[in-house]
Amino acid sequence: MAQRYFTVTWDQLHRDSKALAWRLLDLGPWKGVVAITRGGLIPAAIIARELECRIIETVSVVTYDEETKGEPRVVKPPAAAGDGKGWLIIDDLVDTGTTAKVVRAMLPHAHFATIYAKPAGKPLVDTFVTEVSQDTWILFPWDTEVQFIPPIAKGQVAK
Repeated sequence: MAQRYFTVTWDQLHRDSKALAWRLLDLGPWKGVVAITRGGLIPAAIIARELECRIIETVSVVTYDEETKGEPRVVKPPAAAGDGKGWLIIDDLVDTGTTAKVVRAMLPHAHFATIYAKPAGKPLVDTFVTEVSQDTWILFPWDTEVQFIPPIAKGQVAK
C-alpha cells in the first residue's frame, strides 16, 4: 500500500489542540504539562493556556530522522514531574507507540494525551482527538511550506 500524507495547517492544529483541551478540562486539575519535544511543544503551549497550567516541563525522545524510524534515545528527561502523578503528557501524535512507551516508563502515573493517534499506538494514550490510518504520514505545519501539489488522481499508479 502506498504511503498516504495528511497535511495539517496551523489553523487546524490550533482547533485540534483546543478540542483536546476540552476533553482534558474535567480530568484535572493538573500540576503541570510535560511536552514531548519537538512535536508536542506547540500543542502543549495551546493546551496549557486553555487549561491555565503555568508549569510546562519537557522530555525529549528521538525516534525519527526525517521519515526513518530508529531506536529511541532519551536526550532530555523531565526534571520536575516525578512519577507523573497529576501531570499531563502532551504530544502531537502517537504512531507505533515507541516514544509513548519510553515516556510512560518515566512517568507511569501521568495522563498521556495526543492530538492524533494511529492504531498501533492508540492503546498507549489516555486521550486523543483524531485517529488516522497507520500508513498515513502527517505533515505538520512546522515541517511544510506552501506549494502547489498535483491532484491525488495524478499521483495514482495505473492498475
